[in-house]
Amino acid sequence: MEIVGRLTTDAKVNETKNGIRVVNFSLAVNDRFKTGSGEIKEQVTFFNCSYWMSSGIAEHLLKGSLVEVSGRVSANAWLNAEGEPKASLNFHVDRIKLHGKANGTSADQANTEPATDENPF
Repeated sequence: MEIVGRLTTDAKVNETKNGIRVVNFSLAVNDRFKTGSGEIKEQVTFFNCSYWMSSGIAEHLLKGSLVEVSGRVSANAWLNAEGEPKASLNFHVDRIKLHGKANGTSADQANTEPATDENPF
């Protein structure tokens, strides 16, 4: 699956107990559609993303940046402490393509594939 969205915050690098680094970020995906009555509606869907390939990309994933990611989606549902139902969408990223910087200027197009000696990400 591929989605395109804007980062809602700067990416953060976290480390597991085993010392494995993961890049976490959130994407907002905007959708615009017409209802049966012709009214234009806008809907925003948020995805919590995780990228396990290489943490070097995190410095390029800044709030407001436009990115395209591919991977797989999963959903979580739970009851909070007050007993209210909550849910989230998670996206397990295996490729990131930068489309634009947060300030609207063009970003260097960078594909991230699994890290190799030749790939700085």
